[in-house]
Amino acid sequence: MNPVIGLDVSKGKSQVQAFLDKGKPYRKSFSIEHNLEGLGNLLEFLQEVEKAAGGYQPSVVLESTGHYHTPVIQFLEEQKYVYIIVNPLISHRAKSSSLRKVKTDAIDAYHLCELFYKEELEPYKKRGIQLLNLRNLTRQQESIAEISAKTKLQVHSLIDQVFPEYRGVFGSLYSKVSLLTLLAFPTSEAVLSVSEKE
Repeated sequence: MNPVIGLDVSKGKSQVQAFLDKGKPYRKSFSIEHNLEGLGNLLEFLQEVEKAAGGYQPSVVLESTGHYHTPVIQFLEEQKYVYIIVNPLISHRAKSSSLRKVKTDAIDAYHLCELFYKEELEPYKKRGIQLLNLRNLTRQQESIAEISAKTKLQVHSLIDQVFPEYRGVFGSLYSKVSLLTLLAFPTSEAVLSVSEKE
């Protein structure tokens, strides 16, 4: 037996569908609220499925839904259940290959269970704090590099308009000496108005 539970998560509630094994749906789909009572009902159902599957703990499959799935994930972690978060693009592709194009939460939960048996889905791996920090720093660095590149293009454009002869005077337009010279003499008139010595 390889039991699975598909959760179609939406704001404040989830649609639940279970399979005991491939092609063996268990009971009808039902809905739970994302509160203590609803999650308690989910736990009872998880235990019921485990018992019906001969002691095999069911995996839980759900789509990534931004933040709507957060309370469910926290609950599953506390209860030590394996869960798999599926990229919505993968589940959508699987659904669109189905002959039935009807969109309901019950059918979506059913499709998630079928997807579990078709694809080689891996349990969700919690990322460590260092990895999350590194990812955040990388995004910040990319953002700063993008701003820097845009600013340089704007400076190029302004210099071409205000002081076209300036480009080519220094090896690097953005060297310290070049930028300090521009700060002191922002236009060609400013350069002409002072002595050669200065």
